[in-house]
Amino acid sequence: MSRLHRPEISVARLRAWATGWDVGVVIVCAAAAVFAAYFIWLCLLRYEAFATARFDLGNMVQAVWSTAHGHFLETTDSPGRQISRLGIHVDPILALFAPLWWIWSTPKLLLVAQTLIVASGALPVYLIGRRWLRDWRVAAACAGAYLLYPPLQWAVIFDFHPVTLATPLLLWCIWAIEEDRPVWLAVFASLSLITKEEVGLAIAGLGLWVLLRHRRTRMAALLIAGGLVWTVLCVAVITPHFASGGASPFIARYGELGTSPGAIARSIVTHPVHTIQLLVSAGRRTYLLQLLAPVLFLALVSPLLVLCAVPELLINMLTKDPAQYSIYYQYTSVITPFVIAGMIAGLARIRQAQGVIGRVARMPVVCVVLLLGAGLVSGYRLGPLPFWKHIPGGSSRQVIQFTVTPHDRAMARAVALVPVGVPISVSNQLGGRLSDRRRVLNWPIIDDAQWVLVDTKQAWLIDKRVKPRVQAPYVTKLERNRAFVMVFDEDGVLVFARRSSRP
Repeated sequence: MSRLHRPEISVARLRAWATGWDVGVVIVCAAAAVFAAYFIWLCLLRYEAFATARFDLGNMVQAVWSTAHGHFLETTDSPGRQISRLGIHVDPILALFAPLWWIWSTPKLLLVAQTLIVASGALPVYLIGRRWLRDWRVAAACAGAYLLYPPLQWAVIFDFHPVTLATPLLLWCIWAIEEDRPVWLAVFASLSLITKEEVGLAIAGLGLWVLLRHRRTRMAALLIAGGLVWTVLCVAVITPHFASGGASPFIARYGELGTSPGAIARSIVTHPVHTIQLLVSAGRRTYLLQLLAPVLFLALVSPLLVLCAVPELLINMLTKDPAQYSIYYQYTSVITPFVIAGMIAGLARIRQAQGVIGRVARMPVVCVVLLLGAGLVSGYRLGPLPFWKHIPGGSSRQVIQFTVTPHDRAMARAVALVPVGVPISVSNQLGGRLSDRRRVLNWPIIDDAQWVLVDTKQAWLIDKRVKPRVQAPYVTKLERNRAFVMVFDEDGVLVFARRSSRP
């Protein structure tokens, strides 16, 4: 019997040989395309439902718009000052979207671009898996597990954040290391760094991994030094220079530990019992469980890669802000690539083991079913996809954000009245649509605003959701302000124009 007619040669492999295509790449690219199409639809539906907001989509839109119009990363802060975004987060990758803004000038640009870039991360996952697992079928299932990973899906859904782009970029870094592609590594590592200030710690962790796994001292030294220098430069120089108060506004989230990065670090070392008590609290234990269960805890089997995510885990878990140690926002973006890569490394180690477990792990069908099954089950319990609500016990968290209501249509009509580029004061939910201008004040701050848009049903004061009765005095004061005239009043959505700005 000739080689091509042996029973064990699969039809898929014959087709791959015949066409020259890697069938796994074709499958993974198709899956990524489906993911991208579906999540773009969800993100745009969420946008139409006014579930995006000034915090955070609007902040990013204003930084991109300002850069495209000659004001590098300029935004309007909560008190109404014009500041550099670098005083909040060091994420200059936003500037790279300015040329795209010249082509497609809409906040939708960022939502679409983020989804496409994150979806592309399935390819390095497959390539890493194919190298470590020596089986394209299991490698493709790993890519599927990446696309099904609930923390990744939530990060894509929740507005636009530069750090979300770090997930695929760090995966490409791991691929470049494994393939010994130093030029590509330099490109992907550099892009990763400029997504957020603390990503340098993850790059330094990768350097340590390179040293221990590959013994490439030069590459390891460059990654460690480059990552640490970047983070120190951001935290000690760039942010203090541009921040209005001389320090990151987010440092207050760590008030129990200290009022500066140095004080926080000293507190962690000198008060280890308090630090441990924070890390093992109920909410933080749930957070770790939700990060690891969707990948069957495989990342713990070969934990060296997961150690690269420890600095980001500590940053998230030591804060007093519950949003930061949950999977429902963008804060998992630097952790996800190491959990996924760790999953592949852990599975590879188990497949090398002797005995029953090793034999079972070497069965492709078993691996594919377990990996994809875990992804589907975790998505059913934890994910953002709206169709899970139709299955008993399925996740229904925030499904309302995908429903366009009559109130949303009233807000859309209000937004359509506002002239392009004029200074505005706007409620949070309306701000996601109107931040493509130089001056965007957060209601109830008015200052030099020419137009004011207020939602009296979904009441916000700056970045805080409040009850309508708390907002009511501010609305009354504006209605009595003779400098403004009301030009729109529908379903609790009010629009005021400054009399001097009207023709």
